[in-house]
Amino acid sequence: MSGVLLRCGGGVALYAAVARGGFRRYVTYRTATAAGVFTNTVFGFILTYAYLALWDERPHLGGYDQAQALTFVWLGQALLATVPLGVNGGIDELQERIRNGDIAVDLYRPADLQLWWLASDLGRAACQLLGRGVLPMAVGALAFDLALPAAPLPWAAFLVSAVLAVTVGFALRYLVALTAFWLLDSSGTAVLGGLAATFFSGMLLPLRAFPEGFGEVVRLLPWASMLQVPADVLLGRYEGAAVLGALGFQAGWAAVLLAVGRLVQSAATRKVVVQGG
Repeated sequence: MSGVLLRCGGGVALYAAVARGGFRRYVTYRTATAAGVFTNTVFGFILTYAYLALWDERPHLGGYDQAQALTFVWLGQALLATVPLGVNGGIDELQERIRNGDIAVDLYRPADLQLWWLASDLGRAACQLLGRGVLPMAVGALAFDLALPAAPLPWAAFLVSAVLAVTVGFALRYLVALTAFWLLDSSGTAVLGGLAATFFSGMLLPLRAFPEGFGEVVRLLPWASMLQVPADVLLGRYEGAAVLGALGFQAGWAAVLLAVGRLVQSAATRKVVVQGG
């Protein structure tokens, strides 16, 4: 029993160290972080004025007033690097390691491949949220009237939702990266995955603004967990037990996608043909 506990404790310590490594790695990219803050802020202003024009014509579109719509814009910019839409943010490195054959070294490690990359991605996401998320959001809050909650509870629920959003985003990108085992060059699936995430996450327009019927369907898809649900949690669209339901929706998709990723990984590594050197 004590041996099992020691192994579990050792595993947690290992993946915590991997997460810290992922965090420290992105801290070193200070120039890239500064450029990202500037870019996200500029796009935040561009989207804000587009939303203002749209909401002047269609007030309360999707059930959001103007302040809530602008909050959605700036939250999207804050989460853009935290929950990447395409196969980037480190997972592109996994894709390249599969392509050039370095994945064979990873498979020899005494660690679970999926958990290793998940821990690294969580560390990366924490760094990006602090580095490229907080500042654009602060600029948006200073420049415009946003509907940010004053109580701590919605913020706490939002942070949990953001962690689940990162997990769902990772699981989707991991599946896309694994296609490199069969396709070798999986850039095509990466582009398709990025387009699907951009459209169905709500990054272009809140999913609640989509036509009835179609909007109800897309809000059930996993991409809704990446922005739509965290935004609605922060904006107070869920109350009481409904908050737990929203978090459960994200957790359910995270569990399903991680399980599918594990099955695909198992199939891919059952007989590995090492490419490259």
